[in-house]
Amino acid sequence: MSENVESGEKVKVESLTPQSRRVNVTVKVTSKNPVREIVSRRDGSNHRVTEALVGDETGTILLTLWDADIEKVNDGDTVDVGNGYVSLFQGSMRLNIGRFGTLEPSKTVIENVKTDNNLSDKHYEEENRGYQSFRRYPSSGGYGDRGGYGGRSGGYGDRGGYGDRRGGRRDFRSRRDDR
Repeated sequence: MSENVESGEKVKVESLTPQSRRVNVTVKVTSKNPVREIVSRRDGSNHRVTEALVGDETGTILLTLWDADIEKVNDGDTVDVGNGYVSLFQGSMRLNIGRFGTLEPSKTVIENVKTDNNLSDKHYEEENRGYQSFRRYPSSGGYGDRGGYGGRSGGYGDRGGYGDRRGGRRDFRSRRDDR
């Protein structure tokens, strides 16, 4: 990954990678797809989403636009993306604005966009983002399924301790006293 992409300095499209974060880039919109209505898996709310093909003199990438950002972008516009990030969607790169990013009209003029270097056309193997990466030793200790934080008999796992299947915290009696 390029040093510039991580540092937050202005970068060119060709330097973006699937791991790019804190991306600041100026791009020209070459086309915008029709808007789709979707329902959020998180809270069931309705949202609008579309993608715009954006680029500069080094290449192009698909920019994902949500709700209010959709109206900020039209074919031929030049925009500044601030604090964006790149993600993989179905194996291809997408530039995203995100919650902490910005999308603003730009005063920079981009005459020619290199359309024959579309970074979103390249397919990448998506890494398994297993949310269980904190499970270092799944069969003993840690936050695993056999005991949790306090080892085999206590802590936050599903046997004993705070994560006891019988609900709630157990008394501090020994197992012999449970009969």
